[in-house]
Amino acid sequence: MERCFGAGDPLYEHYHDTEWGRPIADTAEETVLFERLVLEGFQSGLSWITVLRKREAFREVFAGFDPARVAQFDEQDIGRLMGDARIIRNEAKIRAAVGNAKALVALHEAGGTLAGILADHAPGPPLAAPRSRDEIPSRTPESEALSRRLKGLGFRFVGPVTMYATMQAVGLVNDHLASCWVRQDKAW
Repeated sequence: MERCFGAGDPLYEHYHDTEWGRPIADTAEETVLFERLVLEGFQSGLSWITVLRKREAFREVFAGFDPARVAQFDEQDIGRLMGDARIIRNEAKIRAAVGNAKALVALHEAGGTLAGILADHAPGPPLAAPRSRDEIPSRTPESEALSRRLKGLGFRFVGPVTMYATMQAVGLVNDHLASCWVRQDKAW
């Protein structure tokens, strides 16, 4: 089986084969979308496998990525997270995750959803399957617009490159290579 990435590492292979680029079954599942958004923010400047290896610890310390619970985190919680070597201890990213939970709760209170905003910025018809990683963009006009929208709502660590990675992670775009077995999977 040919994979776009992740070959040789069972955790990375599983992520590639079962999650990355696949549409989330229940796009209204705000907790799942919030997790992906936060983890992509933590990935900024690092390799994805670093985040993936720490994902279970992130889930534990960020209250299962329940936005309402994370929005209640205070300075004591920030200190607790900064002291936890199981996660990426970048204070700006930790504060952004808490701030993003607050922004998401405010969005919900205003009647909006993260799923709705993502859907509003989904690209048009799919492009031809990329033949190499070089053909995959790092940002698009849609990811730039999504970034601007989220920043306008108070979200942080949501630049256009991070937003394109989020769009990939939640299946808004299918950037599996033409030669990748997942691209040919009937689940699409």
